[in-house]
Amino acid sequence: MFLKIINFAGSLCFLLYGMKLMSDGIQKSAGQKLQKALSFMTGNRFVGLLTGCVLTMIIQSSGATTVMLVSFVNAGLVTLEQSIGVVFGANIGTTITAWIVVLFGFNFKIEAFAIPLFGLGYLLTIIKKIKNEGVGQAMMGFGLLFIGLGWLSASFKFDPNSQFTMFMETLQGHGAFSIILAVIVGIVFTAMIHSSSAMSAIVITMAYNAIISWEFGAAIVMGSAIGSTVDAIMAAAGSCANAKRTATVHLLCNSVSVFVLLIFFQPFLAIVDFLIPGNAANGENLIYHIAMLNTAFKVLETLAFIPFTKQIAAILRKIIKDDKFEEDKTVYKLEFNNELAARSPEGCVFRAQKEITTFSENVVQMYDDLQAGLANFDNTFIEYHHPLILQLENYCDQMQEQLTAYLIKCQHLHLSDSAKDNIHLMLRLVGEMESMADGCLSISIQIKKALEKNIKFSQEDIDNLIPYFELGRQLLYFIHKNVSKIQRLTPEEYQFASELEEQIDSERSRLKRIARHRLEEGADVRAELYYMDIIRQIEKIGDRCFDAAGDLR
Repeated sequence: MFLKIINFAGSLCFLLYGMKLMSDGIQKSAGQKLQKALSFMTGNRFVGLLTGCVLTMIIQSSGATTVMLVSFVNAGLVTLEQSIGVVFGANIGTTITAWIVVLFGFNFKIEAFAIPLFGLGYLLTIIKKIKNEGVGQAMMGFGLLFIGLGWLSASFKFDPNSQFTMFMETLQGHGAFSIILAVIVGIVFTAMIHSSSAMSAIVITMAYNAIISWEFGAAIVMGSAIGSTVDAIMAAAGSCANAKRTATVHLLCNSVSVFVLLIFFQPFLAIVDFLIPGNAANGENLIYHIAMLNTAFKVLETLAFIPFTKQIAAILRKIIKDDKFEEDKTVYKLEFNNELAARSPEGCVFRAQKEITTFSENVVQMYDDLQAGLANFDNTFIEYHHPLILQLENYCDQMQEQLTAYLIKCQHLHLSDSAKDNIHLMLRLVGEMESMADGCLSISIQIKKALEKNIKFSQEDIDNLIPYFELGRQLLYFIHKNVSKIQRLTPEEYQFASELEEQIDSERSRLKRIARHRLEEGADVRAELYYMDIIRQIEKIGDRCFDAAGDLR
């Protein structure tokens, strides 16, 4: 008995590691396109449903999908209503693993080429000329998955005299008690291994070896639907209200569905028997019945709940109240989500990209406030614009500190080469944008001092500064647009940035010549020095923008 438990544990570890390796490899090979799909392809409940389903089928992990989803809801990339459709889609998508196991795991000796497949995958990760770590890892994971499945099946070989078989027989055949016990086993064991797909594979393997009955296996699979919600719940801990609501959707809907189907348990099994030929109670096509039950359960749940997305969201808003504080620009907080890092490391990088976009938006807002305040050049700048710019600059300092720490943690994750390159790029961009924010504050301080000392700029000076400011704004907006996408510049785009930077330099030289000429003619020295310093700071912001363009090149 002890040896059988050890064999089972080792086989399960191979199975789980194979699934994780395959999921990580697929995510690596796809880069961050999968994460972008999740955040941008959720326009309505049905598109969200399709997105969640396809994404989970690709990465073979509903846990990874829901963890990414909770993270994106917390970051404000996906709304609560959009997330509900994705949750149901992920539930359906995860059933593909059971069908892969049923169709390929037992009909022929897949282990025979699982080892060569693992070896080929390893070669793809180490041979420099054809190095493709993501695809290689996915192939290695696929091989390990079926090696683990083969060993798992061997550890469950039916032996009527074995203690394990007799123990399983004592749990079954007691009517409602056995069904409820099986549901509890499904919940607890799935929560422990963090994978409903692996739980389904275990149930199918035991059914294949005639260890469990049709009813007992069906109840375990239904219980695993509740246990699978543990990942979303863990990811939502400490997150915003909407992220907690998304995790609650997963838990409540799966729990309600299991409860209702337990009431109509026998009719539900009869429906599955109708869909799949053979008498499952006698063991005929039992593994196909379990795979179909898993799919039918998730599809019926989706059909029942998806029309009421708005109503579900409204109920959840009553159950989980809004956060007590409103987001402001005084305190910045970015926490590293360990659950997201474990299930979808590339998702952490995508989250950082969203924060980089926010950083860029703040710098643009500071610059726009400067330009608006300069147009009037009166005490409203001291009363309104300068305090806002000062607050945003302090917020940007916090963003730089926490984003840098976050990105350094991301560097230690197991990521694709493109994701690692993006991290290095974002670290440089954070520094450039913080310098832009410092430049905006320096200009604001100079304008404030000039106003406080009652130093007046002539209307001609203001009229000359506005077009100069506008050149800086064009370059800043151009960088903001490309930073938001972390998109490499084409040669034409880089040339555009270069021409704008040259125009800024040229205009700076012209304005400085005018200021020096006025000084020679006896103009107010203090006014001209403040004026030239503002000109110099705008040119520095332009330089930082052009440096960012060079990083994006």
